[in-house]
Amino acid sequence: MKEKDFITIIKQITNSKYIGDDCAYLKEMGIVITQDSLVEGVHFSLDYITPEQLGYKSVMVNLSDIAASGAEPKYITVSLSMPACIESKFVEKLYTGMQKACRQYNPQVKIAGGDITGGDKVFISICAIGSAINRRISSRKNAKPGYKIIVSGNHGSSAAGLYLLLNGKNTPEKFIKSHLEPKAQIFFGEKIAETIMQDYAMMDTSDGLMDTLSAIAYESGVSVEVDFDKIPYDKDIKQFENWQDLILYGGEDYQLIAAVPQDFETSAAVIGKIKKGSGIDIITADKKIHLEKTDIENKLFNHFDTEKNI
Repeated sequence: MKEKDFITIIKQITNSKYIGDDCAYLKEMGIVITQDSLVEGVHFSLDYITPEQLGYKSVMVNLSDIAASGAEPKYITVSLSMPACIESKFVEKLYTGMQKACRQYNPQVKIAGGDITGGDKVFISICAIGSAINRRISSRKNAKPGYKIIVSGNHGSSAAGLYLLLNGKNTPEKFIKSHLEPKAQIFFGEKIAETIMQDYAMMDTSDGLMDTLSAIAYESGVSVEVDFDKIPYDKDIKQFENWQDLILYGGEDYQLIAAVPQDFETSAAVIGKIKKGSGIDIITADKKIHLEKTDIENKLFNHFDTEKNI
């Protein structure tokens, strides 16, 4: 089974209205809350990521979910599981990286506690809390026909970096840095949430651009049309044989994708629009490709496929 299949089961059993978006919006408390985990051998390898980079990235992937909701990140708690052979220096460097990530923003995010246990491998699970005060919080269910699709930055760079690492290469270094040291797009989400007057959809691209667009289309009951040539990407990515797939399906760029009304003023790149229907249309110079939800999911990373994981 895939992650989305398990989420469907959990939603059916719990009948929770909070499950489905990047963050649970607890309106009565004025907060959003999210939790993400990084597992050694699934999400990272200590062969190519330093403890400080790991700490930094583990925080950023959670702050990215807060950014996708439009909330202001406030606090995190950290649950850490490690083998007995791990030395204290590892923990010191790990939390130095976490602090570096928390201090990227003003006001800075605070580490409020957590838990430490033993285990067979390094496992980091972070809960992040954000303030929804004076913000209009997003939902992937809010895309409407006529809305435009905007993005916060380049796509494919992280996947290119991972490809280089897995193949023992260390250049171009900028792609490797994109993978190991991503930055949550807090201010992009903030600008939308503080100024928009209508409901909107927004997600991060943790699992890839196409996964994000597909999730918004499916949850909103609409179709998405994207002009490939308008998607921002680093031109040097063209040196990779499958560069188009890296841009469309490569994960962990942690950029934001938003579906907003046409009259919403923004300097962000506009890559497409929301239409009636289902699935995604990719427009290129010479053709249109239509993909449904299942077509896209077959090309995405599966956390439970041990043959494909790191």
